[in-house]
Amino acid sequence: MDDARVAEGIMVQAEHCRRNNAPITEKIVMAQLALMQGDTSVGKRIANWLGLPLEDALPLRLAGGLHHLHLTGADDRLDPIYRGEVTDQAEVDAIIAAITHDHDARLLPWLDGPPQTNEAGRSANFMAALLWLSPKIGAQFELNELGASAGINSMMDRYHYDLGGVTIGPENSPMHIRPDWRGPPPPDSPVTIAHIHGCDQAPIDLSDPASALRVKSYVWPENLDRLARMDAAIALAAELPPNVVKADALDWVLQRLSVLQDLQVARIFNHSIVWQYIPEVRRQKIRAAIEAAGQKATPERPLAWIMLETNRETFKHELSVKYWPGPDAWHLLAEAHAHGAWVNWRGD
Repeated sequence: MDDARVAEGIMVQAEHCRRNNAPITEKIVMAQLALMQGDTSVGKRIANWLGLPLEDALPLRLAGGLHHLHLTGADDRLDPIYRGEVTDQAEVDAIIAAITHDHDARLLPWLDGPPQTNEAGRSANFMAALLWLSPKIGAQFELNELGASAGINSMMDRYHYDLGGVTIGPENSPMHIRPDWRGPPPPDSPVTIAHIHGCDQAPIDLSDPASALRVKSYVWPENLDRLARMDAAIALAAELPPNVVKADALDWVLQRLSVLQDLQVARIFNHSIVWQYIPEVRRQKIRAAIEAAGQKATPERPLAWIMLETNRETFKHELSVKYWPGPDAWHLLAEAHAHGAWVNWRGD
């Protein structure tokens, strides 16, 4: 048992929560240190974790399970913590320990897999990139999202956006995306999304109430804006579910590339905060496949690659775009908050 390594992972995750203005989730995470010393199955499994606690998002797995208890009304002892009324760490520790003891069997399976998150706010980056691409490769787009999860960003054509004063999308949408925009606005260009496809290794059906509630449980309870966006996404999925299929990212990219592209419609491959989870060998093959297709792209059938991913050296989330026909280079358009709170637009 290497409980010191697990404890360090928990503390690093708590610090990450603190830095991201999530003091409630910080305390929920820190309470897991005390659980490691207890006799619950949950606490013992955390203490004896065999993987990498931080990379496995171990502390956030249980945080999701506890939030699920709250959202389902299974335990009202969490209410004062989530309302920010109980802030003393020792008191939080005691409440979480008691709840875990009483719901041990129900909480234990939440440790089986990583958080399944999906954030509509990230679509602001995709839309901004399309606005930027429109004058370069045309205004009609076919989107293909890797790692689409519940498909929330695969419904981005149904959202209304205000991006630094540039507005686009249906104004009557229940989903309004308006990040804190820093820098000049993106181009005010026409954008038509003709088709959206998505894939995920374990897609979540947002139209299923139980699955939707599970995804919502992973949203940090102090992030009220994110919770509201999740409710809007669930409502839209109930009207028309997003087009997301179960598939490996590499296999799916190859399959999508084999489908004849419509004339005058730019084919886009896009993804957000997913690249790091794809094994390196498969990342290389995806890169090679897209770039090979890019070399064959024409003005009638252009191709582009949009990614919002973490720069592993700076730990900043960067919006980058490459397109064909065009210069053989990546364009760093923006740095952005991982959950869509702000966009620092650079353009070029």
